[in-house]
Amino acid sequence: MKVILKEDVNNIGSAGEVIQVADGYARNYLIPKGFAKFATAENIKLLDHESKMKKDKITKLKKEAELFAKKLEEVSCTIVMKAGEDDKLFGSVTTQDIQEGLKSEGIDIDRKKIVLEEPIKALGVYNVLIKIHPEVDASLKIWVVKE
Repeated sequence: MKVILKEDVNNIGSAGEVIQVADGYARNYLIPKGFAKFATAENIKLLDHESKMKKDKITKLKKEAELFAKKLEEVSCTIVMKAGEDDKLFGSVTTQDIQEGLKSEGIDIDRKKIVLEEPIKALGVYNVLIKIHPEVDASLKIWVVKE
């Protein structure tokens, strides 16, 4: 029997796939549990429409992320920290500090999207990677200055 999976099922397939399974497995397990539905012509047509809409939405989100990345790369963020001798910071610059610096510039971004390879512990200019979208990254220039 052919069914369309509504959810990912281990060792069977992922959501949206049309698969062939045993009649009893489909009738007694997959369909009653809500993991699948019958692969009728109407359901397959609906699946095609939903997948097209999903692709269009993903394309739109990617374009928006690319525009936001261009805007973000034009911005530079200044973070003021206390520093001792040899321009070493008391503490380090964290993703939360960068997030707050961006908020003061009028840009709101989740701190989990900010990627710091290593903590910033000295004054200077740094490029920080920001993952806006799974396929779109932006480079942000950070200025760490003495208080």
